[in-house]
Amino acid sequence: MQDRNTPQPDNTAVRTALWRALHLQADAPPHVFEDEVGAQIAAPEAGWQGRPDMSPFTRPFRASILARARFVEDLVAEQSARGVGQYVILGAGLDTFAQRQRQLAGRMRVFEIDQPGPQAWKRQRLAELGLGIPPFLRLVPVDFEAGDDWWERLAAAGFDAAQAAVVASTGVSMYLTKEAIAATLKQVATLAPGSTLVMSFMLPIEMNDPEIRFGVERAAEGARAAGTPFLSFFTPGEMLALARESGFKEVRHVSADLLAERYFSGRTDGLRPPSNSEELLVAGT
Repeated sequence: MQDRNTPQPDNTAVRTALWRALHLQADAPPHVFEDEVGAQIAAPEAGWQGRPDMSPFTRPFRASILARARFVEDLVAEQSARGVGQYVILGAGLDTFAQRQRQLAGRMRVFEIDQPGPQAWKRQRLAELGLGIPPFLRLVPVDFEAGDDWWERLAAAGFDAAQAAVVASTGVSMYLTKEAIAATLKQVATLAPGSTLVMSFMLPIEMNDPEIRFGVERAAEGARAAGTPFLSFFTPGEMLALARESGFKEVRHVSADLLAERYFSGRTDGLRPPSNSEELLVAGT
């Protein structure tokens, strides 16, 4: 039996990594996002493609993960070309930007913030795979449950709040209280002019399209059973208003439909993110 004190990756982070890898195995090209490194880090059991959460039923949610990942990295590339030199990933999980995008990442300082246990596990896996920690990557462990101040830990890791940055938080907000989300927004809004936040948020379940509502309800039930319940949902108007109140100068809503049009148009296999489920906020200082 495994010692429960042994660091382990977060289940949601593993599922995300496997969905990204499954895209390359199960879906026809052109591929929206290419990431096999996350699955290498996760080292799943043989036959993982047959897991229930990899079934065709979850295909729309896989597309949503691919869409947001592609959008975020396109945004990072765009901002880097403008001279932005810092990239912060909140709740990094098994993100592999630093491993896959070496040329782009090498022009920046990349900060991955995550819980200490899962991050220690990831650090070990990167070493075992011979990938290591490149000089431009800073792994920043933050114990949110113990009340760690992520802003202080980020600064201690070499982040310069006087310089512009891109801050990404995807797949996280639904697990936080609205108060915690507001506090994060207010903190990021104090960054240097030219900084950008991209954050995903869940629409209220009753707003979800009928064909995916059952899947979202099942995901919410599973999260609750795992002790990480969904806590926060926002309409686009509510999220934009909160971002403005937090001090951002420019705010915009990027819908799942816009992502589908940008990255999935012309596909003949029906792969596309579901409408009215997980959307994106993009906010600038």
